[in-house]
Amino acid sequence: MSSNTMSDPLSLSATVKPITVKPAINPWVIAITVTLATFMELLDTSIANVSLPHIAGGLAVSYDESTWVLTSYLVANAVVLPLSAWLSRVFGRKNYYMVCVALFVVSSFLCGIAPSLGLLIFFRVLQGIGGGGLAPVEQAILVDTFPGAKRAAAFALYSMAIVTAPAVGPPLGGWITDHFSWRWVFFINIPIGLVSLILTSRLVSDPPQFKEEVKAARSGGKLRIDYIGIALIAIGFGALEIVLDKGQREDWLESNFILIVLSIAVAALIAAAVHEWRNHDPVVEIQLFKERNFAISKRSSLCCSEALC
Repeated sequence: MSSNTMSDPLSLSATVKPITVKPAINPWVIAITVTLATFMELLDTSIANVSLPHIAGGLAVSYDESTWVLTSYLVANAVVLPLSAWLSRVFGRKNYYMVCVALFVVSSFLCGIAPSLGLLIFFRVLQGIGGGGLAPVEQAILVDTFPGAKRAAAFALYSMAIVTAPAVGPPLGGWITDHFSWRWVFFINIPIGLVSLILTSRLVSDPPQFKEEVKAARSGGKLRIDYIGIALIAIGFGALEIVLDKGQREDWLESNFILIVLSIAVAALIAAAVHEWRNHDPVVEIQLFKERNFAISKRSSLCCSEALC
C-alpha cells in the first residue's frame, strides 16, 4: 500500500490557515499542472511492480533481491510524507514542490541507466524522497487556489489521478517492458515531469499570507531543525514500511527479521509522538489530534485505507 494516498491537506496546513487567493490565471490550469506530477508519481509506484522479473533478469539478481527496488522507494516515500508540511514552510511551498518534481525526474533518469541493483536501489531512494512531497503539497496548492465552493470539484480531479494511475500502471508497465525494456518504465516519467516543472514555474505561486506567516515564523525563531524528531520519524516510518512491504513474504511475526524491525518501528514512533507533543516547534503537529474534527477525519481515513487493503 502506497502511503501517498493517505496524505491530507489538513496535515500540510497544520500551522498555516489555507487562504484562497484569486489567481491571475484559470485555477483549473493550476490544478491540472500540479495533478500531472502526482499522476506521474503514482503511475511510477504501480508501473514498476510488473517489471520486477525483467529487472531481476537484466541485473542478474534474484527476484527476492529485486523487490528492494519497490521497498526502498516506499520507505523513502513514507519518511518524507509526514515531513512535507515542515519542509514546505522552510523552503517555500512552490520551491519545495519544484525541487520534488526535479529530483523525481533526475532520479528517474538515473534509475533507467543504473548498471547494478545497488545503484538502482539508491536512485529509487532519491526518487522516493522526491515523490513523497508531491501529493501533500499539491493538495495544499489546491486548497489555496480554489474557493471553498469549488474545492470539492478540484479534489475530484485529484481523486481521478490517484485512482486512474494505479489502474493504468500495471498494463502500461507490462506493455513497455515487453515491447521496449524495463528501463523505459523509468524513462517515461521524464517528459511528464519536465512539462509539470515548466508549467509550475510559470503558473504556481505561494499565497501572500503563506509567505507572511513563514516570514514571521522565521523571524520568531521557529522552523529550527528538530534533528531528534526528524531522526525518530525517519526510523519509525521507514521501519514500519519495511514491515508492511516485506511482512507477507517473510511470514509476518514468524520471522525474526520482521519482529526486530517492527519493534524498532513501534519504539521509534512512540518516542517521536512524545517528543513532537512536547516540542514547541515540532516537525509534525501531533497536537492537531486535540481538534475533534481532525481526529475523526484521520480515524475515518485510516478505516477506509484498511478496508481498501
